[in-house]
Amino acid sequence: MARTAAAYRVARRRMPANPLVQHGVMHTQTHSYRTGHDEAVLDITDDCRRHVAGMGDGLLHVFVPHATAGLALLEVGAGSDADLLTTLRELLPADERWRHRHGAPGHGRSHVLPALIPPYATVPVVDGRLTLGTWQSICLVDLNVDNPDRQVRLSFLPG
Repeated sequence: MARTAAAYRVARRRMPANPLVQHGVMHTQTHSYRTGHDEAVLDITDDCRRHVAGMGDGLLHVFVPHATAGLALLEVGAGSDADLLTTLRELLPADERWRHRHGAPGHGRSHVLPALIPPYATVPVVDGRLTLGTWQSICLVDLNVDNPDRQVRLSFLPG
């Protein structure tokens, strides 16, 4: 049964009070990660869960403001993260074919990565919890061995 706009407003008022939540205001925070000097798939799901805890319903938007990194939703720990890196090595070899040339050999491939693995992800949040599938994790994907320091912005948009 569809809710009317008035019923929706009443339901929103009944949500648990949280001093961090203001209706219509985005809550954003930047996290720093060190991926090291190796290609990496870094699971950042726990930080995302903590960011939305107690926030009610809305969307979590995750963004990495780097030209050489991306975000992926995938299973980790069972080999999928290693499979992803293997696949990216096959698709984007670290050799001298790239026109964008500076830094480590194959650095140009890191600039192509965000076209395949975007620098953003959006996940629905219900009652302060991410609605990820059973085996889904939010992962920072970084092939750039020249820049081990990454920033990721987590933004909760209340619904």
